Amino acid sequence: MEQTLSIIKPDAVAKNVVGKILSRFEDAGLRIAATRKMQLSQADAEAFYAVHAERPFFKDLVEFMISGPVVVTVLEGDNAMAKNRDLMGATNPKEAEAGTIRADFAESIDANAVHGSDSVENATNEINFFFAQKEIC
Repeated sequence: MEQTLSIIKPDAVAKNVVGKILSRFEDAGLRIAATRKMQLSQADAEAFYAVHAERPFFKDLVEFMISGPVVVTVLEGDNAMAKNRDLMGATNPKEAEAGTIRADFAESIDANAVHGSDSVENATNEINFFFAQKEIC
């Protein structure tokens, strides 16, 4: 059973669409194995997105991710990572297919509603960043 991480970002939490997004995961056959609403600290956001530290958008990304609460979720199921990425849609919501999370709930390439792991290896690292194994059921 493959696992992946999803983060519902501050813009989507502020719009009060968390339940709608979580329902899309379940409707697509993914199981919610763990979920938590939390406020990221600057140190947490910098550590989580460290892979992007040298990119020009890093500072703005960190500021956005600490601007409000997020909902982090471990999703599990067959091909969970690919399924989640299909549900999210393109990073730029203007390019996302109709019916995807980003097409329906995102404002811009920066405020794009959700994060999803981009590989099985990164999913493992991202899940371990937010959850202890005993919290995942």
